[in-house]
Amino acid sequence: MRILLISRCPPYPLHLGDRLIVAHLAEELEGRKHQIDLLAFANRAQDWHEQDNYDFRFEQVQLIAEPRRSQISYLKRAIFPPSRFPRRAEDSWSPEMWRAIEARLDSTRYDAIHFFGGVQVYEFFHALRGLPAVITPYESYSLYLRRLVGAGLRPAPTTFANLVQFQIARNFESWMFTPYRRIVVVSQQDKNELLDINPALSIDVIPNGIDLYTFRKARVSRKARALLFVGNYEYPPNVDAALRLAHEIFPKVRAQIPDVKLWLVGNAPPPELQALASDSIKVTGRVPDVRPYLARAAAFVCPLQLGVGIKNKVLEALAIGCPVIATPLSVDGIDAQNGRDVLIASADKMTETVINLLKNSDLQRQLAENGRKLVEEKYSWERVAALYENLYHDIAR
Repeated sequence: MRILLISRCPPYPLHLGDRLIVAHLAEELEGRKHQIDLLAFANRAQDWHEQDNYDFRFEQVQLIAEPRRSQISYLKRAIFPPSRFPRRAEDSWSPEMWRAIEARLDSTRYDAIHFFGGVQVYEFFHALRGLPAVITPYESYSLYLRRLVGAGLRPAPTTFANLVQFQIARNFESWMFTPYRRIVVVSQQDKNELLDINPALSIDVIPNGIDLYTFRKARVSRKARALLFVGNYEYPPNVDAALRLAHEIFPKVRAQIPDVKLWLVGNAPPPELQALASDSIKVTGRVPDVRPYLARAAAFVCPLQLGVGIKNKVLEALAIGCPVIATPLSVDGIDAQNGRDVLIASADKMTETVINLLKNSDLQRQLAENGRKLVEEKYSWERVAALYENLYHDIAR
């Protein structure tokens, strides 16, 4: 098949989770002998200089500067239905992307067109000239905002502003995906939210995957007393989770297991995280490879209180055989059984769960084995690509 991907971002770097799925899906589709073209918005200065890291997977690659979208323009589309789906390039937020899509359609016959993103890309439906398309918004932004208002994050969000944003998001998600043949999200919770807003949508759940070779089972010895959390700290919920782990959970664990260590690994730790560094807490910043930490930690502890979609960091820990302790939200979209594949604990029970795991080497081995098996069975990129491939054939028919 010849496939056109239109994405809200390029497929690089992979530590940014919304880029990871496009990169790995393209790799798998290429391996299945499909030909892929990519149109993507660039929203980082570095995007323009990183194309050599992925363009070999595509027949054609074109990056376009992501436009600025004003709050007034969002409000206009929410209030005036005729403005929601532009019919001319000049009426869209990105006339340049619109014309790029038209140019691709003028020169190439595509069997499938696939949008990655929500509000960034939905508006180009009429640029397709009636061709059927799949859209993957990843998750429901309404669900994220619903959770944000009640999450109690540090610092606390402006509740009124988020309530207004929530109403606008629900308005958009009630009509934004209606023209598309199929909509794909990465978790059942996101599907439920979108169907609650608009029951007429045709929604599939296809999770993210894991590179089973890159994140293969670790052979090194684990540190008996090392706890790990990994995250991109440009994302506020990850900062909140790391602070909760360091301030509320770790001291209580250390009171009973004095030699325990905590590793906070990931991109762009803010000053309040960097200030935690001590003999017992290691704050690494971005590392070239997270696998050595996943391979050696006694447990990956994920106390997320906010988020939507599927958590790549949890899948990576499971794949490499690192025992996982997580809040229920942290395993959204992951078909993991508590006590067999992971340990699921509410925030107030997490300290007790961590202590019990550190004292139980048999349970650590069981979680390591079962977590890896779960990922092999249900979360390989090969399986994800096959599900998307079936979807492309469905809409092509």
